[in-house]
Amino acid sequence: MNREEIKEILPHREPMLLLDEVVINENGEAVGKYTIRGDEFFLQGHFPGNPIVPGVIQCEMIAQTAVALLPDCKGKTPMYTGLNNVKFKNPLLPGKTAVMTVSLTARKGIFCFAKGKLEADGKLCTSAEFSFAIVPKQA
Repeated sequence: MNREEIKEILPHREPMLLLDEVVINENGEAVGKYTIRGDEFFLQGHFPGNPIVPGVIQCEMIAQTAVALLPDCKGKTPMYTGLNNVKFKNPLLPGKTAVMTVSLTARKGIFCFAKGKLEADGKLCTSAEFSFAIVPKQA
């Protein structure tokens, strides 16, 4: 999926759309990519002279990647319900391409459970288990 195809399923828009592309690999995992340009809003104060992508943004990138596994999300809103066992190993810096790999571990009605990781240059930056609900858009 390219950015426009992602927008057909994921309700996020700029500046919070944090995916450039997503594919489903041979293991049934979603693999997303996003290149950190350096001008993103979240780098402006984190940290001056030493920009590093905040951990919470990295978790958001991982979660957005999961939507490729859920085509029934179209027209609905995926909302975080839990974030567990989050680990930050290496910083994610401007100029790097974040590669997120996500798999669903369970689904119960509107609730989805997943695990994922974010790597850059082959180094693990972030790993997490998370859950979210797919809910109708609120007026």
